Amino acid sequence: MKSKICGILDSKTLEYLTSHPYPPQYIGFIVNYHKSKRFVEYNNLKKLLKINKKNSKYVAVLVKPNKDILEKIKILPFDYYQIYDCTSNEIKSIKKKYNKKIIIAITVNNLKDVLKHQDYKDVADIILFDSKGYEKSLAFDHKLISDLKLNKELMLAGNIQIEDNLESYKKIADIVDISGGLETSGLKDISKVNIFLNKIKQINDET
Repeated sequence: MKSKICGILDSKTLEYLTSHPYPPQYIGFIVNYHKSKRFVEYNNLKKLLKINKKNSKYVAVLVKPNKDILEKIKILPFDYYQIYDCTSNEIKSIKKKYNKKIIIAITVNNLKDVLKHQDYKDVADIILFDSKGYEKSLAFDHKLISDLKLNKELMLAGNIQIEDNLESYKKIADIVDISGGLETSGLKDISKVNIFLNKIKQINDET
């Protein structure tokens, strides 16, 4: 099981992640969603991304991105664009123009939402199932995706906590995506980050 840590705001946390003995495979930055307390303003983002990603991939988290933001960030060292609220045709043109791998984010409330993944099977590199919370850490019923068979990697997000039985997620997801669960008083907590990354390593060593 791979890991993604999302909502990075500061260089200290980012340097800790990239230098960790078991770094997350993916590190996410909130690029254009101003409602999120984890939103990173463009000039700060440019500075942050000068930090060597080493063995991790940098992910731009984008909610219905317009041309302006896409043009601004095209010079930044992102490996993936994680996109919410775009049609498959919009994604196709973004992928073609900017030559980035795409994580399609599908927000889930019911089975009908889950089935939307079929619209993106030709354009997604990874399918992410998330809650409807956006900037809030909300959960959804993971049973809705427990029997899915995809021909690409499945990422799982939505109020995941380090106290959860993370091993149970391995049965349904290839990648677990955590953000608020690693925070104390709204900021990333290095001790929680370390516990999480070590837990993922332990789970992978045991299986």
